[in-house]
Amino acid sequence: MKDKLNIVFKLQSQIYKFILFLFSVVFIVYLIPKNSKFQYEFEEGKPWKYETLLSPFDFSIEKSVDEIELEKLNISNKSVRYFKKSTINSDSIINSIVLNIKEKIPYLYEEGIQRLDKIYFPGLVGDFVNFNKDSVYITSSDSNFKTKFNELNKVDDFNFDSISYKTLTDSILFDSIIKFSLLPNLIFDELKTDLNKNNLLGKISFFKGFVNSGERIISRGEIVDLEKLSVLKSLKSKFESQIWSKSNYNWIIIGYSIIVGTILFFLLLFLRKNRLNIYLDNTKLTFIFLIILIFVTISIFVYKLQPFYIYVVPLCSVPLLIRAFFDSRLGLFVHVLTLLVLGFVVPNSFQFLFLHTIAGIITILTPSDLYQRANLFISVSIITGIYIISYFSITIIINGNISDVSLNIPLLFVFNGLATLFVHPLIYIFEKIFGLVSDVSLLELTNTNSPLLKDLSEKAPGTFYHSLAVSNLAEAVAVQISANVMLVRVGALYHDIGKMKNPNYFIENQSSSFNPHDELEAIESSNIIKNHISIGIELAKKNQLPDRVIDFIRTHHGTSIIRFFYDKELKNNTNAIVADFRYLGPKPFSKETAIVMMADSVEAASKSIKDPNVKLINDFVEKIIDKQIEDNQFIDSDITLREIQIAKKIFKEKLNNIYHLRVEYPD
Repeated sequence: MKDKLNIVFKLQSQIYKFILFLFSVVFIVYLIPKNSKFQYEFEEGKPWKYETLLSPFDFSIEKSVDEIELEKLNISNKSVRYFKKSTINSDSIINSIVLNIKEKIPYLYEEGIQRLDKIYFPGLVGDFVNFNKDSVYITSSDSNFKTKFNELNKVDDFNFDSISYKTLTDSILFDSIIKFSLLPNLIFDELKTDLNKNNLLGKISFFKGFVNSGERIISRGEIVDLEKLSVLKSLKSKFESQIWSKSNYNWIIIGYSIIVGTILFFLLLFLRKNRLNIYLDNTKLTFIFLIILIFVTISIFVYKLQPFYIYVVPLCSVPLLIRAFFDSRLGLFVHVLTLLVLGFVVPNSFQFLFLHTIAGIITILTPSDLYQRANLFISVSIITGIYIISYFSITIIINGNISDVSLNIPLLFVFNGLATLFVHPLIYIFEKIFGLVSDVSLLELTNTNSPLLKDLSEKAPGTFYHSLAVSNLAEAVAVQISANVMLVRVGALYHDIGKMKNPNYFIENQSSSFNPHDELEAIESSNIIKNHISIGIELAKKNQLPDRVIDFIRTHHGTSIIRFFYDKELKNNTNAIVADFRYLGPKPFSKETAIVMMADSVEAASKSIKDPNVKLINDFVEKIIDKQIEDNQFIDSDITLREIQIAKKIFKEKLNNIYHLRVEYPD
């Protein structure tokens, strides 16, 4: 049981990678829309770019949403309105009114009867909206008849000016008797009207035509007009619905799982082959996978919400974020893999992949030192410009003219650029979550007034100025061979902080002729010298320096031999073991750590040159670095021989400038 547990503990890193990989695949596949992807892409007003398309099966042509809504509106406006007779007895109302007229205006008695008969036939309604001459049905228990709404009488529509009145008072009195005594005898039947309207709406057909199997739909080069667009959309809908009707859901899931799994597996292979330090670090691996998951999730969410806004998603933030913590090559690789995943989801996948790939390449080529605020704005501006230019180019190629180019998409690219500016706070957040380090954090560490460097300057001033000199030399080389300049500068500043514990045992801090090593055995002196590595690592961790900076402390001597004390031991003991005088390593495993190793050795040893001149310095630099190459100190780093030659040249120039001959001044 114990042996099994030991095996599990040894394999826990691989188990974690497998779980991370599996979770990512399942999560992405879960997000992806589960329909079979229609193999053709088309847009209204643009030519058909495929071969002649024949219908693979029978299908109906669906009406568009706008067409259906317009049809519903027409039915609602033109549907018949129903009125029903009220319980009011119009005859009794007429008798009551005419008796009142007979009593007060006798000569208008007959006129009143005639007027009232016309008012109550075909019917009297109260205040009501006009139905614009639409037909209405008047319903009652004994009869139904059809008429027009404008033929019905309204209470407020009567004018009795045509009657010959003897006096003005009679006119007013007659008018008031009738109008104030009238009661509507028709009531709007809302229930029956709605039933009739809903019945008509329920009979609306959602189809406007039929296409037989084998029938030609569209030929290559034909413009996709409104009619053909409707047919193509119907074919796409029918195709996708057929997939589901055949219960191929599981096969679609399997297909997407294989595709997504393959893409993410490529990422793991790339990291294992080219970025082994990242592959072995599960925290860094989790960060990279999380970046992919975040931007895939956002893109799919936006696509489901409104496909048109897919270009608002700032996918160029992916290479910016990866580059901020690692390197440009990895940033571009992760960016492309993210696009490949989304290519199976978004419409016009070729255009989508082309635009974002071009923008991603430009992102990598823009200034990488994002700790300078202006550079981020420059990068975003260039990226936005490339998006717009590329979009216009593709559209012109497809359409053959510039008049059909939409200005809405370029506007989306502008918003995309604005969203990309939020990469700075994202970098800060990920730094805190994953313990990673960006150039922004490195810039903060270059402050020589930081507590750790201040302690170094006070306790070991010689070492402090040595570190500054190494930093200047290493930075000059890093600029020329395209290494991470900021990382090199910080690594050089902190590489010797372990000398603070016993500063007097290091020659650069000895202010007198007394050397404490004179009283020690060579092996003891060697151990003290070697211990500044472990002490430095301990101090760095205590002060929460990033691992990328601690790497410089570990590697700046590699596995080289402390030659002075080894030779001293050989004088007294010919059987001296060389391993006792060798640094424990590891050897430099990056271009940056290799640069600092060379700069440290050259700068420290240059202090021993007596009467320096150009030839001596040149030979000296060659000897130091060639010895490191011979000792295989750079075998694990990705620095090339050409870059080492460039480094030699820069070291020679810098040291010659430092030790140039000066004119002797008179006393």
